[in-house]
Amino acid sequence: MKTAIFMGIIFYSLAILIHLLIISGIIPFTWVNGGRSESFATQLPLSLISTVISIIGGVFTLIVGRNILNKYKRGITIICWFFVVLWSFGFIQQLLGTPFEKMVCSFILLLGVISNLRMAIEKKQ
Repeated sequence: MKTAIFMGIIFYSLAILIHLLIISGIIPFTWVNGGRSESFATQLPLSLISTVISIIGGVFTLIVGRNILNKYKRGITIICWFFVVLWSFGFIQQLLGTPFEKMVCSFILLLGVISNLRMAIEKKQ
């Protein structure tokens, strides 16, 4: 479980970092979203939403790692499975995207899928 939590923290940290680099203009907005964003203004809300989702996922991962919500095991498992489905869908999208998404983002998302899958199937004490 510790490995899954560590992988999850790395995944969410990298996801937040990538979106902050997009928001700051260091990574061109044409490299993400399959190159479909016509301007920075159309990409900005997508990156902000993704950043917020990643922060929520990171906080959730920290909570699961600290084992402080022991009586909500079933709910935590359901949320983990939700993230597995969400990040799996994102992984497939990345494989169909720009070269940056195929080479960088897909590996980061695969890390997220594996970590959340591991947390979902792990037996919690």
